[in-house]
Amino acid sequence: MRLLTLSLACLAATTTIAQNVPPEATPFKMTGNIYLPSKLPVTDARVASLKVPAGFTVTKYVDGLDMPRMLAVAPNGDVYVSNRVKGTITLIRDANKDGKAELTKQVAQRAHLHGLALKDNKLYIAAIREVYVADVQKDGTLGTLKTLYKDLPDAGQHANRTLHFGPDGKLYLSVGSTCNACDEDNPENATLLQINTDGSGRRVVARGLRNTIGFDWHPTTKALYGMDHGIDWLGDEDQQEEFNQIKDGAHYGWPSIIADGKHYPANKPKSGDSYEQFDAKTQRPLLLYKAHSAPLGLIFYNGAQFPAEYKNDAFVTMHGSWNRAQPSGYKIVRVRFNAQGQPQQFEDFLTGFLVENDKSEFGRPCSIVQAPDGALLVSDDDNGVIYRVAYTASTKKS
Repeated sequence: MRLLTLSLACLAATTTIAQNVPPEATPFKMTGNIYLPSKLPVTDARVASLKVPAGFTVTKYVDGLDMPRMLAVAPNGDVYVSNRVKGTITLIRDANKDGKAELTKQVAQRAHLHGLALKDNKLYIAAIREVYVADVQKDGTLGTLKTLYKDLPDAGQHANRTLHFGPDGKLYLSVGSTCNACDEDNPENATLLQINTDGSGRRVVARGLRNTIGFDWHPTTKALYGMDHGIDWLGDEDQQEEFNQIKDGAHYGWPSIIADGKHYPANKPKSGDSYEQFDAKTQRPLLLYKAHSAPLGLIFYNGAQFPAEYKNDAFVTMHGSWNRAQPSGYKIVRVRFNAQGQPQQFEDFLTGFLVENDKSEFGRPCSIVQAPDGALLVSDDDNGVIYRVAYTASTKKS
């Protein structure tokens, strides 16, 4: 595929790229490349070529799906998957527990359905401005969708709301920014919200999060972590993706402070603070990852199937870049945590979707959930597959 390079000289007096440009700012350049590898079909040989640590296997849990996006798994193993384009929810079932699903059945449809969360036999579903809830019937189908909220912020650039229940039993909703970098008019954009399951109210938990689609709680410390998407058009290596500990009441800097404390010239702090003053009030990321990798799913592993050293580590799906010359992402990475529950480093876990010297791909990992048996299920919304990543019994350590 042809590589397109764009360079935009953004002068402080005339830029239309961002709002609130400080008068003292010097001219800066927004630059970047557009490159998407060509998509290849998912053959058995290509799946067999995927690379995972010794003892792990990657198989197709189900294929032939239409853009499977977010996943939620029920205690009985039923899987629900959203299609954000058609607004559908599909039930996936592996009735005989052999690691391959036999049933796929559409169970709901409304515009823009995306984020999913299950609790107490109810499925909560996020669209752009709405949050719905439906009872899960005995056969796995859904009852009538009831509207809990219909006044969430407008979407803009980041429309993909995600939902998760926290250890406190509360429901948390990620609301991305409307733009690449700007001062938001709605205080609920670029935030993480806590919402009530009866639709009676909500509050902002954290601000300055450009687009934190993947987030989860550490199984033992109960601390909340999320991967935030960096700003585009700052070159191939900026802005790096952020791994944050998300704290109640905290601000994470976007759009004025990015990555490890860099000042974003086009957006002086709206508060009137200097960059240095504002930076002192914000939370820095704990780890950074290669720019434009597009983290989408994040889950802490607390199952019994994987070797003990994986327990309480996080897994992150990197959907894959479009805004750089050489692609990044298109993989699943592991975030290693130490015994004290602190993140230490990223390392590759599942790779090999990029082939032909990175000119082609056959998978873009999206959502990730842990099945009741301890395997991981991973959606690929580009090629219509849900993968199962398991640690096989024959290779388990005694």
